Amino acid sequence: MVKREPSKSGLIPPTPTAAEYADAVSAAPDDAGWFTRDDPTALFAEWLDEARTREPNDANAMALATADETGAPDVRMVLLKDVSAAGFTFYSNSESRKGRQLAANPQAALCFHWKSLRRQVRVSGPVSPASDEAADAYFASRAKDSQIGAWASLQSRPMEGRFELEKRIAEYALRYGLKATPRPEVWRGYVVAPLRIEFWRDRPFRLHDRLEFIRETPAAGWTRRRLYP
Repeated sequence: MVKREPSKSGLIPPTPTAAEYADAVSAAPDDAGWFTRDDPTALFAEWLDEARTREPNDANAMALATADETGAPDVRMVLLKDVSAAGFTFYSNSESRKGRQLAANPQAALCFHWKSLRRQVRVSGPVSPASDEAADAYFASRAKDSQIGAWASLQSRPMEGRFELEKRIAEYALRYGLKATPRPEVWRGYVVAPLRIEFWRDRPFRLHDRLEFIRETPAAGWTRRRLYP
């Protein structure tokens, strides 16, 4: 057996051995032929559906990368709430840090990483607001406490302590507890219209499979190409 040297800090796992690479490949789902597909939206939907059965939680979690007006990048985890030919939809407070960044620079990148499937999908493109009708419908589907929380949280802004938030929650619970909770004007949906979607599958010795779909505009057709790992 090959002895592996740990990192100097002891925090980073050592590089896998050949046997461990082989075991990982054998445990991955059989997806031969996925790189011949022509519709990236349909392929993503299939991968997401499979992730729902394999990931421990939040298969729809994605890293959302944005940049402000100076080009300084930022990233955080959010939840995908819809996907269609039009794009990838998520919801947030428009006065949050991400909301302000998207107002100044309406471009974003997404990354889905499904460790249990040893797959990754990267998406990038312009961002536009979801319709008020879509935002209203999704907000109405949320749990009552989540609706109250959307009103109570001044997202991304400083607060003195947890009690300050709990006080605001109590105030809005009193206001809307016994009646329908309207959607706050600042709580909005965002749609990332992809110009690039890359599918990645783990392979032994870092010789991964990569399939990229690109197009010039959201209305254009897709071009598919394989990439070196």
